[in-house]
Amino acid sequence: MSLFRASATIGGLTLVSRVLGFVRDMLMARFVGAGFASDAFLIAWRLPNLFRALFAEGAFSAAFVPMFNRTVAQDEGGLAAGLRFAEQVLAVLLPLLIVFTIVMIAAAGPIVWAMTGGFPDGGPEKLALATTYTRITFPYLMLISLVSLLGGILNSLNRFWVNAAAPVLLNICLIVGLLFFRGHSDVETARTQAIAVTVSGAMQLLWLVWACRRAGVVLRIRLPRLNPQVKELLKLIGPAALGAGAVQFNLLISTTLAARFLPQGSVSYLYYADRLNQLPLGLIGIGVGTAMLPSLSRQIGSGNHQAALDTQNRAIELVLLLTLPATAALMVSATPLIRALLQHGVFDHHDTIASAQALAAFSLGLPAYVLIKVLTPGFYARADTRTPVRIAVLAMVVNLVLNLILIWPMAHVGLALSTAISAWVNAILLYWTLRRRDHFSVDDRLRRTSVRLMAATVAMAALLLAINPLVAPWTGRSLIARIIALSVMIGAGATVYFGAVFGLGAYRLSDLKAQLRRKR
Repeated sequence: MSLFRASATIGGLTLVSRVLGFVRDMLMARFVGAGFASDAFLIAWRLPNLFRALFAEGAFSAAFVPMFNRTVAQDEGGLAAGLRFAEQVLAVLLPLLIVFTIVMIAAAGPIVWAMTGGFPDGGPEKLALATTYTRITFPYLMLISLVSLLGGILNSLNRFWVNAAAPVLLNICLIVGLLFFRGHSDVETARTQAIAVTVSGAMQLLWLVWACRRAGVVLRIRLPRLNPQVKELLKLIGPAALGAGAVQFNLLISTTLAARFLPQGSVSYLYYADRLNQLPLGLIGIGVGTAMLPSLSRQIGSGNHQAALDTQNRAIELVLLLTLPATAALMVSATPLIRALLQHGVFDHHDTIASAQALAAFSLGLPAYVLIKVLTPGFYARADTRTPVRIAVLAMVVNLVLNLILIWPMAHVGLALSTAISAWVNAILLYWTLRRRDHFSVDDRLRRTSVRLMAATVAMAALLLAINPLVAPWTGRSLIARIIALSVMIGAGATVYFGAVFGLGAYRLSDLKAQLRRKR
């Protein structure tokens, strides 16, 4: 399967998930709004979501997938040897997850207080509510970690679509909860969402178990044993967790400061802005990064360094093609986008403006977020998880310092801007380190393409600035009017951008066909 096809498969299913996620967010904004109950739920959801990003989807996949592929390639047992390794990992992982989940549920109160300072804006009632929601949602971490193990195996077998489809179930569960099981108040509705989170984890695990059985993958439960391979994996997971979770850590810091020092609703403004900002990151960065890791580890493992270099250059070329216009659109048209998607029910004009300001600041760092996802596999494929973590820690320090400087003059917008700047620090240092070690260099084709893509992006941004005043009145009307307004904006922007891309020779149709044919 080509890198383009694998990325398109993951990105396409991620698109379905993110579209459903926006339906969920629209319903959440309508029924819960941006205030007391939504802030409490989003704090509760941030914790399992953070650990999911660190240990389940981020660190675990980064450490497990290359080791699984090496075991399959180097051991005479082939896939059977890889599955034995997976069983040994499961035997150690499962009891650790059970103990960790129990401890976190028991300690939910002090942890939420440490994050929020007891919610100075909402008092003991808001703290108690966030603690209850946290206890309800935290089992999701254990379930999604097991999903990550099974998904890593299927990704290594080039069955990317199965794991990429799993998050769809999360959004379906949350949407069903909002439509059919919501309560008579925002507090009851938020509680329903917390329950739906854990239910979705169980649904995703059942989906992966079924898919693995269809692929002939059945893992037996063994007694835990720390053999050399498992010890090596555990050593890799720790550093990879911090490296893969830098953006999530930065968001956690921003959320914590917003809960402690800013007015009620600030946590929700950051959440809704980040959700829109995460759409292209999920479609492009995660899709390409996930697709390239197995092939990159095989190319490097076999000594084919030129192929690995070409894979990385074409991956960056692909993400820039799609990320640059997304960045410009989110910055230039943040307000009409937020108004069209979220402003109805209890989500009012003030919430729209505050969320749009945060979105414009977040989106400044979007190319950096995506480049991090593409550059980091260059370290993981070489079994180096320590370097990305050192860089991530430095970026987190930058984020914290900037947060403390910018929160006072710019409120929640300063927190979003700090996250974007720290992402650029992370991406630049990753690139510089790979370049210094002769593990990566930008080829002539990528240089030429990048300049032309930026020119096409400027042309699209100019068009959006011109048509924003024309479509803005329609973004606050009926559903049909909102859909038409968004369609006009997106259609006009895409036409100008891709017209400029092909007109300037940044990309040719033959390039896309070559990407489709290229074997990973």
